[in-house]
Amino acid sequence: MLLENKVAVVTGGSRGIGFATVEAFLKEGAKVVLCASRQETADKAVSQLKETYPEAVVEGIFPNLSDYEAVKAAFDNIIEKYGKIDILVNNAGVSDSTPFTEYTVETFEKVMDLNIKGVYNCAKAVSSHMIEAGSGVILNTSSMVSQYGQPAGIAYPTSKFAVNGFTLSLARELGPKGIRVNAVAPGITYTDMMRKVPKEVIDPMIAQIPLRRMGQPEDIANAFVFLASDMASYISGEVLHVDGLARC
Repeated sequence: MLLENKVAVVTGGSRGIGFATVEAFLKEGAKVVLCASRQETADKAVSQLKETYPEAVVEGIFPNLSDYEAVKAAFDNIIEKYGKIDILVNNAGVSDSTPFTEYTVETFEKVMDLNIKGVYNCAKAVSSHMIEAGSGVILNTSSMVSQYGQPAGIAYPTSKFAVNGFTLSLARELGPKGIRVNAVAPGITYTDMMRKVPKEVIDPMIAQIPLRRMGQPEDIANAFVFLASDMASYISGEVLHVDGLARC
């Protein structure tokens, strides 16, 4: 097992890519704490996972990721219970498609609070423990739109561009301390959000992808498993695009 005896925290772990990542980590032997936005969503996700993997060590929490003290307290509790945090996956995020002419400061701040401040808070809260341990892996969820933007919803691609810069810079700073930092940039992925998009909109998008299909959450989760494992022990400061060559 690639992650045997590792302790991982996955934010945004109750659905979509986050849920698939939690499941993939459990399959590889990790103990996982998933973070959700509410207790009920955390409990539901854990219940689903326990049905499939009754022997797995998995639990759910719901700290406010935009509140550093709340995140620090939650992570300290995890370390007290399990003795360590080996892997952090900063996956929680929110998207938006509001036209710029209708954008409000509140909308912009809502996206930035979770997509940037949340990533900072979680990495900051776990970093001192990883530095003391002399090892650790921090993984961030970016997006293909960090490279090409999108036609509306300016805050989302802006936040993901920032995630890339955060990833590269933190990798340089924490690398000498034994900590690897990478990001995964998914392309069009079949999540709850995409299920609501009409077929006539999705089909032309798929036609632009050389592999002629959307990604599945498992495709992204597999990338996180690889980057979290010792198989990627000499990879840091990378933004791995998992998009079926959608950049072409």
